[in-house]
Amino acid sequence: MLDKLLEADAIGLRLEWVGGLPLWEAHPTYRHQKAVDRIRQSIRPKEGGCPCVHVADVYVRFPDGSYKRPDIAIFCREPEELDEAITLLPEAVVEVVNRGYEAKDLEIAPRFYLSQGVKDVVVFDPYTLLVLHLRPDGAFRHVSPVELDLACGCTLTV
Repeated sequence: MLDKLLEADAIGLRLEWVGGLPLWEAHPTYRHQKAVDRIRQSIRPKEGGCPCVHVADVYVRFPDGSYKRPDIAIFCREPEELDEAITLLPEAVVEVVNRGYEAKDLEIAPRFYLSQGVKDVVVFDPYTLLVLHLRPDGAFRHVSPVELDLACGCTLTV
C-alpha cells in the first residue's frame, strides 16, 4: 500500500489510507507550512518527560493498517524506520487545518487518531486561531497562542 501512496505522491496526488478508504490531502500552503514550522520550533520536553522527537509530513502506519501523514507527529524515541512508513505509534499529533479540508482535519482525523491510541491530538486552524486539544478523556478549546502540556511530557505552543 505504501508503494501505491508514494507513486501517487510522485505524480502530485497526496493520499492517505484511513480505515480502508483513500483520503485526498491538500498540498500545504505557505500559511500552513509556517504554522507547522512555528509549532515544531516550540516543542520541548518538560523536566523528566520524553525527548519529544518530532517529524513533519511523514507516513505513519497505524495499528489498523491505515497510513496517515500527520502534519506533526511526536514520539518519545526515534522511530526505527528511516526509509519507509513509521510503525511506532505517535504519542501526540498536531494537524493544521487546510482551507477546504476542514472536515478531514477537524472531524475525521481526531477520531481516527484517538481510536488508534494517540494520547494527544491538537488541531490548529490558522484562519480562526482555534486550537482544539483532544484526549481520550475530553476535548478542550483554546485560542492561539496557547501553551499545551502533553501526556507524554512534552510542551508546545500553538
